[in-house]
Amino acid sequence: MPLREHLVELRRRLVLAAVGVAAGAVVGWFIYQPIFEVLQEPLLDVAAERGTTVALNFAGAMTALDMQLKMSVFLGVLVSSPWWLYQLWAYITPGLTRRERLYSVGFVAAAVPLFLAGAAVAWWVLPRAVVLLVEFVPQGALNIQDAQGYLGFVMRIVLAFGIAFLLPVVMVALNLVGLVRARTYLRAWRWAVVAAFTFSAMMTPTADVLTMFALAMPICGLYAIAVGVGFLHDRRADRRAARLLAENEIPA
Repeated sequence: MPLREHLVELRRRLVLAAVGVAAGAVVGWFIYQPIFEVLQEPLLDVAAERGTTVALNFAGAMTALDMQLKMSVFLGVLVSSPWWLYQLWAYITPGLTRRERLYSVGFVAAAVPLFLAGAAVAWWVLPRAVVLLVEFVPQGALNIQDAQGYLGFVMRIVLAFGIAFLLPVVMVALNLVGLVRARTYLRAWRWAVVAAFTFSAMMTPTADVLTMFALAMPICGLYAIAVGVGFLHDRRADRRAARLLAENEIPA
């Protein structure tokens, strides 16, 4: 394809991806209220348990609308992730071989559920994190939280968990293209565990061990799975290389 056609195709794929995100945002707009009630529930539970005031504050006249718009777009990105990932794949696939296209399909098929699984773990951790943080408020004091800040807190933890769960996809991709062998991953497992717990401690908003382990242990498990997949690929690649060497060997 000439450069101009590449740019036209890129624009078309970006437009289609944006339409998908917009459609997902429309869905997010209509499910915003039940989602907001679920997010607010831990605060209300803590307030009822401690007999104190814990609530979200909408500081300005436009804050509630702005928050709903942001949350709708965020939900739209999550809901439409299979669509815009497919558009990315459809843009790069014409330049790939048949085997590479199969790998690309596998990456997209693995990346979407892994990202959503990470978001689901974050959804499970979130109420516990909120309860723990609010517990530090002294008795008799009010905890009026900024609604925008609370929304940003929720989005950061969901994105952190989702991106962390994409680790095995990146590892397997590097292995399949021949940049990193599985033995290299295996030798570095101690550093990988340290990195997983360090990342978890930095990205989780609470200081409790439960939240850190809830993110670190799945990352370590996914790392082990990626190493196993890498060993299977390396074994097949070594056998294929040995067979080709034997077929091309010239007898003395």
